[in-house]
Amino acid sequence: MNGTEHWTDKSGTRLFLWRKTAPQGAPHGTVLFVHGSSMASQPTFDLQVPGRPDSSAMDWFAARGFDTWCLDNEGYGRSDKKRPINFDISNGADDLAAASDYISSETKNTKLLVYGISSGALKAALFAERHPEHVARLALDAFVWTGAGSPTLAERKKRLPEFMAKNRRPIDRAFVQSIFARDHPGTADDATVSAFADAVLALDDSVPTGTYVDMCSKLPLVDPARISVPTILMRGQWDGIAGVDDLIEFFKRLPNPDKQFCVMPGISHASFQQKNYLMVYHILHAFFSQPDPVYRG
Repeated sequence: MNGTEHWTDKSGTRLFLWRKTAPQGAPHGTVLFVHGSSMASQPTFDLQVPGRPDSSAMDWFAARGFDTWCLDNEGYGRSDKKRPINFDISNGADDLAAASDYISSETKNTKLLVYGISSGALKAALFAERHPEHVARLALDAFVWTGAGSPTLAERKKRLPEFMAKNRRPIDRAFVQSIFARDHPGTADDATVSAFADAVLALDDSVPTGTYVDMCSKLPLVDPARISVPTILMRGQWDGIAGVDDLIEFFKRLPNPDKQFCVMPGISHASFQQKNYLMVYHILHAFFSQPDPVYRG
């Protein structure tokens, strides 16, 4: 499926967006996908792997009647990297606000179906907290609230002084492969991991430190009581970022009764690159296509 590139401006910063939509239009809504800390958007959401059917989440959702978008946050991929900052979670939420304004101007759809993964889930949640008028439904995958019970963050904190001392950190093939080995080896096949690493490294040889600094030293960044939109928490069975008890406490505090908590069996961290990726699509599709309640009591 062919895509189109788009650009928008955030106070002088150029942000790259990528769009894929079905030829017959998008009767089921407009999706905005938000990437994580160590990769740009297209490798995550539009990954093409020979022999892996429906490898691209954007293609899969577009084929089912959704208008799909992703953006490279400032500091990543094709978006501007020129400012001497570490591009933290709050800055990423600002990117989503700029992207949502642009998407609304292009599509006339002012409410988006927003999916974020890992630090992208934090950006998406903060965006929804700040701009609920732009969010129809919110999906938070590999989300973290306070950081309690997260072995990945416990290990990462050991390098916090290093991350705080610079705005970018180098990435290479070994690092990308480690994303799939740190929690539960075997959840992703080698061909997909290799293709993912190729796509990530074609765009970046370093990425910002801001999300790592935030997740290691500034949590919580989001107040669940201020997230008023329908929300699903998606947690991989073996995800080392998202502690179950931490997420349940967050879930309890979400005020909208239209909310779900879903544990995904056989999944570690990078959901769309896992062997069970089609199950992840199904869960997300069911939530995004769920009708609004007729009776609210």
